[in-house]
Amino acid sequence: MAADDPLDDFVKTALERGVPRPQIEDALARAGWRADVVQKALGAWSDVPFAVPVPRPRAYLSAREAFLYLVLFTALYISAFNLGSLLFAFIERAFPDPANREGLEAFRNAVRWSVANLVVAFPLYLVLAASMQRAVARDPLRRGSRVRKWLTYLTLFLGAGILIGDVIALVHGVLKGDLTTRFVLKVLVVGGIAGTVFGWYLADLRKDEREAGE
Repeated sequence: MAADDPLDDFVKTALERGVPRPQIEDALARAGWRADVVQKALGAWSDVPFAVPVPRPRAYLSAREAFLYLVLFTALYISAFNLGSLLFAFIERAFPDPANREGLEAFRNAVRWSVANLVVAFPLYLVLAASMQRAVARDPLRRGSRVRKWLTYLTLFLGAGILIGDVIALVHGVLKGDLTTRFVLKVLVVGGIAGTVFGWYLADLRKDEREAGE
């Protein structure tokens, strides 16, 4: 929050004058401020006894951190996409489309390419995720990283979009009467991968919210 923000100035002045936090919340609520915004403004100041309000340390943003999170989420996207492609290849092999004349060599090439991507991207994702988790455990302020939050919300947006599209495709298949085993399995693969990623990062954001409220 900027130093010249009127809400920040008001909260700081009220705390300096010894106004209890519940009274500050009540006054701001009656003035039309949203509860989450008020909580964030009050949360910027530590509730410790001192002559003047004591600011809490704020999350910082570094180029190194941005780079690591970008690589982390890129590895996640590559892993998710190629896992889906690999499973699609096996589904196509098990339940071939008569109109598709691609042979065994095309199947092998698709599997090789997907496996090659997974062998590189997925271990990289796991190593970076573990490293970032350890960094957050050492310094909880890192959990408030703006890059992390933006990329997490972007991932949720992509996951939600894919899930919605997956359900639409399923409904369209039902209405069209084209529910082949191959089609249903592909829908389940897409939904399973997107749903797992969406659920994981949604739970992570909720954990952030719970810890912020403590």
